[in-house]
Amino acid sequence: MALNEALLKRLIETPGVPGREEQQREIAREELAALTDEVHTDPLGSVIGTKRGNGDVRVMVAGHTDEIGFLVKYIDDKGFLRLQTLGGHFPMNMVSQRVLVTTASGETLRGALQPQRKPPHVATEEDNKPPKVDEFFVDLGMPAEVVKEKVRIGDYAVMDRTLEKVGGRYIGKAMDDRIGVFVMLEALRAMGDHEATVFAVATSQEEVGLRGAEASGSALKPTVVVALDVTLAIDVPGGGNENEITALGKGAALKIMDGYSISHPKLVEHFRSIAEREGIPHQMEILPFGGTDAGGVQRLHGGIPAITLSIPCRYVHTPNEMVDASDVQAAIDLLARYLEEAHTGDYAL
Repeated sequence: MALNEALLKRLIETPGVPGREEQQREIAREELAALTDEVHTDPLGSVIGTKRGNGDVRVMVAGHTDEIGFLVKYIDDKGFLRLQTLGGHFPMNMVSQRVLVTTASGETLRGALQPQRKPPHVATEEDNKPPKVDEFFVDLGMPAEVVKEKVRIGDYAVMDRTLEKVGGRYIGKAMDDRIGVFVMLEALRAMGDHEATVFAVATSQEEVGLRGAEASGSALKPTVVVALDVTLAIDVPGGGNENEITALGKGAALKIMDGYSISHPKLVEHFRSIAEREGIPHQMEILPFGGTDAGGVQRLHGGIPAITLSIPCRYVHTPNEMVDASDVQAAIDLLARYLEEAHTGDYAL
């Protein structure tokens, strides 16, 4: 089955950083309106689509809409922008990139993201030390007075990358976590009859501390939470074996644990049994660091059974995040089948 590339492209390329997810919210509202019975937006900016069921089981499915990015924190006298990071950036991945700055008026400005560095022709060994995040600036190619007319403190920026297909894989910025939002929407489209109430939540502010999911989970009081997010695929030179985490093309990943949560063992087994029964490719995942929206919800209301269904991704938190189409489809299929029978799960310990 071919993926809905038009929707995926729109999700990946539309900018939205933590706290400034407004353009992503419009997509979520539009898509969820066609797939659920009711849509509303909570005070932290998460969009919640409710698909009503017949019983007491309430499943919160969470995929976050924000991507790592920047806020403009200063404009100097020459018109260069200085940035405040949002989310985890590795400076070496920022060198010689292009960014898109979204202004308060809604205009999009393209600029060069550069560190304070001399050209290699005149650089010394001392000059060639790895850059630090606070050394970067954005050059919009405009006179300072024009920049200051168009841009103001608090405007936001993201990496300037389109979605591209590379073989049987997709590459672009913001797979983390627009691919999770995509899986959520497509699973809602693919699922059949269900007894559980499903809360499909396009969450906000995940990259700065799982804030949107925690707020939504507090209000919704789900009985089960399924987070959707990327995980590390280190099936590349320098990785592999015990350090691989996951690999592209081997299926959706069932997270056993990460740095913020330990998945409920009975919930993991429920997902695993469905995957084995339906012949859905899957792999088991242990991630020693990092976390997902599951960690922001599972400790609420005295404890909620939680799991993360992961999409393996190479080059996470770079402008070249890569996923395999077959893994994305496996995640869609597995989530859809789970939601159809979520009411049958017994997660008592």
